[in-house]
Amino acid sequence: MLIKDILNFNQAQLYQGNSEDYLSNLSKDTRTIKPGETYIGLKGEVYDGSLFYKEAINNGAKTLILNNIALDSEFLQDKDVNIIIVDDTTEYLINLAKKKRAELNIPIIAVTGSVGKTSTKNIISDVLSTKYRVLKTSGNLNTKIGLSLTLLSSKDEEVIVLEMGMNQKGEISVLTNIAKPTVAVITNIGTAHIGNLGSRENILQAKLEILEGLNGPLLLNNDNDLLHAWQKLNNNKYNLITYGLDNMSDYMASNLKYDGSGSRFTYQNKEYSMPILGKHFIYNALVALAISDLFDLDKNLVAQKLAQITPEPHRMELIKCSNYIVIDDSYNASYDSVYYSLAVLKAFHGRKIAVLGDILELGEYGIKIHEDIGHLILENKIDLLITIGDLASNINKIALNDGFNPSNSLHFNSNEEAINYINNNKQKDDVILIKASNGMHFLDIVNNII
Repeated sequence: MLIKDILNFNQAQLYQGNSEDYLSNLSKDTRTIKPGETYIGLKGEVYDGSLFYKEAINNGAKTLILNNIALDSEFLQDKDVNIIIVDDTTEYLINLAKKKRAELNIPIIAVTGSVGKTSTKNIISDVLSTKYRVLKTSGNLNTKIGLSLTLLSSKDEEVIVLEMGMNQKGEISVLTNIAKPTVAVITNIGTAHIGNLGSRENILQAKLEILEGLNGPLLLNNDNDLLHAWQKLNNNKYNLITYGLDNMSDYMASNLKYDGSGSRFTYQNKEYSMPILGKHFIYNALVALAISDLFDLDKNLVAQKLAQITPEPHRMELIKCSNYIVIDDSYNASYDSVYYSLAVLKAFHGRKIAVLGDILELGEYGIKIHEDIGHLILENKIDLLITIGDLASNINKIALNDGFNPSNSLHFNSNEEAINYINNNKQKDDVILIKASNGMHFLDIVNNII
């Protein structure tokens, strides 16, 4: 885009520079900006990025998009830079992304859900890459800013895969109206951010905002109770594609197996394998298989790609130590992800150790959800339970009430205490699951026991 083409909204004014110059790659970070790129000074809760315009220029920015702040004219007079002044840089960024989206004539896939967004986005991107040039959300940049920057970074890609996150009602609405997806996926409706939204039913309605901008099919996890009930009521109103393992769905897997090499399953009489653990990743693979049909992919190439997939760091990451295994799932946690992680642990031979910590951002539901996890301990045949955190103590309490052996149930007040215990008591063939919200810093436990 030429600068002159983006001066017609948000009262944008060219403070100095050449309107015939091209707008180059956008960056919101003065520390990582590359020479010739465009710096946009976004205003956060703590600081206004526009105030760092001198650092951006000194680090090579060619064009700057800034809020209406006082500028140092003496500093700028000998600088060969373009400066655009707008009323609100965040709104301007969103409008730039909408303009870019209107110019793109390619499929855009949007992924949302309570858990599994990032891994689903990645597996979709991986299988699409067998045939197409693909752009995907980097990491978990799934807010209106991250999504907008992703769209604006597109060049000659043939498909874009975007992750959409939220913790409040109305946020998915903003994202879907920026992206205007042609395919959408809802992975599940769980309890993440239930403290903000008040109920799983409210979370469902917030996720369904994705329909506002959607022009194409919606893929749903049909084993999720709320999505299953919703699709039964709305199957004739929307273009729905379902996937599942339990409820009858358009895409179903069978013969699920987990071991030290990963996960295996059967779909349409063909066995697929992934070097990654968990029922939730098999759901992701079913999404990928549905996408492969929508985009006419070669199933043999899809199978090869699935066999090469690796997890995001600290998400069901299998670490084989000298004579025991650590499953690093320390990145984050929710009831649903703990449920799936414990099911994976159950499938292993050897002593099964669950090291579980607090799940955060649950509000008034915190105690109840941790108590619900406590009921999972016996049914998943856990041999040793270690909990850390005020909320996680409820896991221990309920497990004991259910009849779990008190000698095999331990609660610690700190990660350090747990680390010392594990290192002094781990045995040959142990399988140790490490799982909590990221704010519990359980990666410290992983790093100190491997």
